Amino acid sequence: MPSFSTYDGTELAYHLRGEGDPLVCLPGGAMRASEYLGELGGLTANRRLVLLDLRGTGDSAIPADESTYRVDHQVADVEALRVHLGLERMDLLAHSAGGNLAQLYAAAHPQRVGRIVLVTPTAWAVDLPVTNEHRLEAARLRAGSEPYDTAIAAYERILAGDGPGGRGEEEWDLAAPLFHGRWDEEVRAHWAAGERQQNAKAAEAYAGAGAFDPPATRAGLRRVAGEVLVLAGELDGNPRPVLAGALAALFPRGVVDVQAGAGHFPWLDDPGWFAGRVERFLASGV
Repeated sequence: MPSFSTYDGTELAYHLRGEGDPLVCLPGGAMRASEYLGELGGLTANRRLVLLDLRGTGDSAIPADESTYRVDHQVADVEALRVHLGLERMDLLAHSAGGNLAQLYAAAHPQRVGRIVLVTPTAWAVDLPVTNEHRLEAARLRAGSEPYDTAIAAYERILAGDGPGGRGEEEWDLAAPLFHGRWDEEVRAHWAAGERQQNAKAAEAYAGAGAFDPPATRAGLRRVAGEVLVLAGELDGNPRPVLAGALAALFPRGVVDVQAGAGHFPWLDDPGWFAGRVERFLASGV
């Protein structure tokens, strides 16, 4: 397992999968080990995935200063990985909460990114928050059958603050079908693995006070010369496709696409479509 020492001496691990030009991948969670990304629907057929375990997750070390879990501090980790890999510029893929890290990195180092793929990203870094209305709008697209009616009721209780907290609590497990385009044995196992893969303490600090300066980040994103694909799931509430489009519009060469029938983990829902769309973008920018 390869690793490198980042700016503060913390040893960070990454995992290599596949062959081809490197694609640096930043996981979401927030602060979930990169294991859950798997082969990203088969992107390993044409790309060498560089899956970073963020500090304190997976095989990476816990930092001496745990305040550095805040996402803006982790921009330097991504830059240290680029230097370690010997890349002048790097193509970047980020999922979910990891999209904020990618946005902050691109704004700080626009000359160091090639093409960027943001997969069902959150965009707190540029002040495009997902609202409860967005989440429920997507959830209610599934109404009329089980397990979705039960999931919608649980999600409504969670968003109203009436359910127990915590990623692994019963209410979240009841709501879980809403976050996926399909709900079979493979997907249920992927969901169940999430709790052991996440550093809950780090997740709490990730978007802490002072992490974001949206006007500065928006200005930085206007300096990104490369193409950016923001990929939304048709059934995902985090973000809804309209919010994904607003994020794409912040980049000079941003485009949005919506994967039909997909939730928050689109490479699970239709691996062939997902890998084909991302690879086409990485190869040609469209």
